[in-house]
Amino acid sequence: MGTDTGFMRSAAWRILALSILALAFSFGALAKPSNKWRVEMDGRAKVDGEIELSVVPEGGAPSSVVVTIPRGTSENSAARLVRDTLRNTFGKDVYHVEVDDGEDVLVKVRGSTPDFDLIVVRNTADGLKVRLQRE
Repeated sequence: MGTDTGFMRSAAWRILALSILALAFSFGALAKPSNKWRVEMDGRAKVDGEIELSVVPEGGAPSSVVVTIPRGTSENSAARLVRDTLRNTFGKDVYHVEVDDGEDVLVKVRGSTPDFDLIVVRNTADGLKVRLQRE
């Protein structure tokens, strides 16, 4: 009887892992790169944290961008930190990055830069919400 229980648990974990893998592939298939993204900030950071973004150009390798967010950072200040970090990471020739409406960051391709996906990998700045919008 113990062997059957172990086999059932093992099978259940395999099914769960395959389901998660299938879901991940389906999200990848649904991804729609864009030439312009809006990063919307809302709230205030209750703790020191980081926002990690992944910039994935069509046909290219992803780039990880980590923005350090100090405790107490407002949405407007967080937007400026994101803008500055993206500008420092990519320079001015790849993406045009600007703050819009104080709490939003617009990221747009320049020249022959391919469309890209933008993903929030993690946000550990509790209290500060980050939302992405394809434009």
